[in-house]
Amino acid sequence: MKVMAFIILLASHLGTAQAAELDSLLTNPLQVGQTSRMTYLFWDVYDATLYAPNGKYSTSRPFILKLEYLRDLEGEDIAQRSIEEMQKQGYADKQKLALWLDSMKTIFPNVRNGTQLLGVRNAAGESVFYSENKLLGKIKDPDFTTHFFNIWLSEKTSEPEMRKELLAIQDKS
Repeated sequence: MKVMAFIILLASHLGTAQAAELDSLLTNPLQVGQTSRMTYLFWDVYDATLYAPNGKYSTSRPFILKLEYLRDLEGEDIAQRSIEEMQKQGYADKQKLALWLDSMKTIFPNVRNGTQLLGVRNAAGESVFYSENKLLGKIKDPDFTTHFFNIWLSEKTSEPEMRKELLAIQDKS
């Protein structure tokens, strides 16, 4: 499903305040790079796509990262893996990581093949998570937002090829 159609569908199922926030997140969301597939060993895990206003990504402006899962996974496992990826990038505040893990465990649902999750960086620097036609939850800590989305978008990512595809970064030859 195209992200704009997804936003319209989602907004039609949310309360007025939530729909207004979602509608104001992005003006003309366009895909930034290309969809990239996350594969672990020989399993396809998800396809990731990045959207930003007019297709212009900035860490300091709203954007959407859509993950479409290609296999069944437990929400708690997704949360744990997210923490592990943040730690791989050098984030070491154990107290915050524990708090973030608890928050993600309450927000992230179990997913099945075909489930779409949207992670949104809003104008306030918060992370807002949606699935199918509902708001899953929000983490208001801008520090979390930075480190969570860095899993895919930072130069320190464990998946540099995925980052290049999502951000349309051309190799310099």
